[in-house]
Amino acid sequence: MTALSLETVDLTKRFGAFTALDRVSLRMRPGTVHALLGENGAGKSTLVKCIVGYYRPDDGAVMVDGREHDIHAPTVARALGIGMVYQHFTVVPGMTVAENLLIARGALPAVIDWKRVRAELTDFMATAPFRLDLDATPQQLSAGEKQKLEILKQLYLRPRLLILDEPTSVLTPQEADEVLGALRDRAHAGDCSVVMITHKFREVMAFADDVTVLRRGRLVASMAVAETDATELAARMVGDDAAAREEAADTHALTRSPAPPGAVRLALRGLTVLGDRGETAVDAVDLDVRAGEIVGIAGVSGNGQRELMEALAGQRAREAGRVEVGGRPFRATRAEYRALKVRGLPEEPLRNGCVASMSVAHNIGLRSFDVPPHARAGWRVPGSLAKRARDLIAAYRVKTQGEGAPIGSLSGGNVQRAVLARELSDDAEVLLVSNPVFGLDFTAVAEVHARLVAARDRGAAVLMVSEDLDELLHVADRIVVMSGGRLVHACPAAGADRHDIGRFMGGHGAHEPAAPAPPPAAVADTDRIAA
Repeated sequence: MTALSLETVDLTKRFGAFTALDRVSLRMRPGTVHALLGENGAGKSTLVKCIVGYYRPDDGAVMVDGREHDIHAPTVARALGIGMVYQHFTVVPGMTVAENLLIARGALPAVIDWKRVRAELTDFMATAPFRLDLDATPQQLSAGEKQKLEILKQLYLRPRLLILDEPTSVLTPQEADEVLGALRDRAHAGDCSVVMITHKFREVMAFADDVTVLRRGRLVASMAVAETDATELAARMVGDDAAAREEAADTHALTRSPAPPGAVRLALRGLTVLGDRGETAVDAVDLDVRAGEIVGIAGVSGNGQRELMEALAGQRAREAGRVEVGGRPFRATRAEYRALKVRGLPEEPLRNGCVASMSVAHNIGLRSFDVPPHARAGWRVPGSLAKRARDLIAAYRVKTQGEGAPIGSLSGGNVQRAVLARELSDDAEVLLVSNPVFGLDFTAVAEVHARLVAARDRGAAVLMVSEDLDELLHVADRIVVMSGGRLVHACPAAGADRHDIGRFMGGHGAHEPAAPAPPPAAVADTDRIAA
């Protein structure tokens, strides 16, 4: 067995007066998959960053195979056989996939024998859980493909302990199962031990051998997965707060209005969009989204979903076709956003929907700072934005030191809440949503989903892209599948067969007629979805 054992003893890490990790002691058995659970800010990422030398702990020790080691830098961890896939991408944008894999080794010779290296990388890719074009650059890859590259970089180094921070956040369930299954098999074969941070109970129960729960920097439970269940784990994550425990136990219960969808609110006709390399990424897409329904777009990462949403949001040019909101042309200008009440929750909102250095109040006011009641005759009304921000911070439970704090100082879940407060506070009629719970813990996920369903119940038309099929089956009223830039399948979410959807996501049903998906009587746009 080459897999190593790892133990932390009273590991403590402080940032100023804040204790992020408080005397955490746990043991990770060799040849197993060990899951770390906890809400945002529980200390999971801090713990693993101390293990790999990204942070130096203030107290405590890290034991590898029974011996204490001073892991003061990631290079020391690498020499011990410890690798980590971080939650945020670390690939070099201007280098190819092959070059990114090669530099993961560290020291390289002055002259590289590329013929030999290419043959080695080709052989490695043939045995990997998934494949990427060795000549593509990360700029040409989707978020899911970048995540795969991060995992491949570490697998290429053949680690004895592999740590993954939210490894499946941008993978489809099929891809996630394939990746985690391959890593579990590798662990059980004794090739490496695996530690994964995840918020998905299904992944813990299906793929982990042991699980540890952290709360507010402290270890509250560590046990074999076979000895627990999702309900107990959720209760341990939220602690003694009765209301939080009740919310945790009811995470998957979404109540929604039974009213049938109304008139077409968002209409796409022959929409064609080019990708980053000039290829057709979105190919003549027709789609209707009606008032009072959530339409979810499923698909393997890289099949045009990102380009579609960027084109709708005005971040990418449209090659052909048209988009209408309420029967009126929509070109995604700021004036049209305001007049037609179109709002959006982009993927990675801190990067795509906020100005990190600006205050929470100013970010919440980005859409309305120059109109009444916040401005009159071109002049700002003093204190107006701050008051509105305070009201929304309270209503949406945004955890911040105040409306004047930079939004970049907030956790991912609280950035998401702040953006939702901005986008939903004026009764949006069309919502464009991309991977809305990326990297969030289960309580934040439940809240975001509830907000989207509440908007739907008010009559909003919601178009939602997610690479998590479980999320779409849980939240959406109707699901359409995107493959090769086209919509190839449609079905009601209620009672949908995930394996059938997965077949179309993988392109295996792309040449068959689209399955009929008659939602309530008012909806008939599935007839326009061509296979």
